[in-house]
Order: sequence, then structure tokens, then C-alpha cells
Amino acid sequence: MEKEIRTYQTADGQAPFNTWLDKLKDTQARARIRTRIDRVSLGNLGDCKSVGEGVIELRIDYGPGYRVYMGQDGNHLIILLCGGDKSTQDKDINTAHTYWADYKSQDNA
Repeated sequence: MEKEIRTYQTADGQAPFNTWLDKLKDTQARARIRTRIDRVSLGNLGDCKSVGEGVIELRIDYGPGYRVYMGQDGNHLIILLCGGDKSTQDKDINTAHTYWADYKSQDNA
């Protein structure tokens, strides 16, 4: 089942996921992450796990162990929250929880 992919935006219009992805110097990593997101849009979540509070962690087996954090709003909408790697995993999960709670508190109709 296809899914629509959107990026979470903070109250001041920042998109933390896009900022993180744009700052990656490894172009191969960026390409792999984008390919993974394309697969998610086709309904194939692949290697992922719940990290609580409605947040899902996509694990990308490349480089330092990249992670993409997202939430699913209904059956067809995926919200990209933030990204990181294995070394920043705990902090990134906490950040993703905060972003997801903020997203859910917004009027996203």
C-alpha cells in the first residue's frame, strides 16, 4: 500500500530531517537514505522497529549505522522527523519523541 511522505516542520518552519540529510557529507549515504524513503513510500518499511510513543526507527546498514525516525499518521501518511546514526541514537530517539508529540498537537487536518 503506497504511503505519502511528508517532513515534520517546527513552529518556525524548520525541517529537522531535511537539515540533517543536507548536512551529510557522504553523498552515497544520502542516496541510500533517499532510496530507503522511496521504498517506504511504496509500503516497504524494511528493517525498522518501534522506539516508543508512536515513533519508528528505520535502520540503514551503511556507514556508521544511519537511522531515520518517523511517525505514521493514519494508514497512508508518513512524517519524517529527524535522522542520525548509531552514535547519537539515544539523543535522536528523544528528539524524535519530542517532534512527534509536537506534530500530533498541531492541527494537521
